[in-house]
Amino acid sequence: MTSRSHTVVDSPYGPLTLVATDGVLSALYMTEQRHRPPQETFGEVDARPFGGVIDQLDEYFAGERTEFDLPLLLHGTPFQRSVWEQLRTIPYGETRSYGQLADALGKSGASRAVGLANGKNPVGIIVPCHRVIGSTGSLTGYGGGLDRKQRLLVFEGAARADAGRSGAGTLF
Repeated sequence: MTSRSHTVVDSPYGPLTLVATDGVLSALYMTEQRHRPPQETFGEVDARPFGGVIDQLDEYFAGERTEFDLPLLLHGTPFQRSVWEQLRTIPYGETRSYGQLADALGKSGASRAVGLANGKNPVGIIVPCHRVIGSTGSLTGYGGGLDRKQRLLVFEGAARADAGRSGAGTLF
């Protein structure tokens, strides 16, 4: 039987809900995030499993960490999990298009499927789905909202502050 617990932490991008399954991080949700499950599925409030996660998030938001080194328990289809693993290879401060991710997976022409899997990423920020952009350099959908996506990309130095405000326009 699996046990789930959660806690909520503050961030520069609003409250983040961290969810653990059997003591391992399995979700990070922003407020008003698309595909966010109902709160009652997160389990009891218990901050104990999240000490290392919170420390690494604090370091990231302070500009002291550029990649996360955390055990994750990601639930999804094999294709979704392969996309999420590919997302973890995108370096801090860089972006990739959906087509580039599809090519890297050996699935040329599957950029739409990659986009759908990207949108179902249960561990935003740590699995950096915000680093994926349209083929023209435009901001495209983000479960946490385009404003947050742009702010994360600007924070990481991958975009200008004035780029992509309406979801159109290039980042560079």
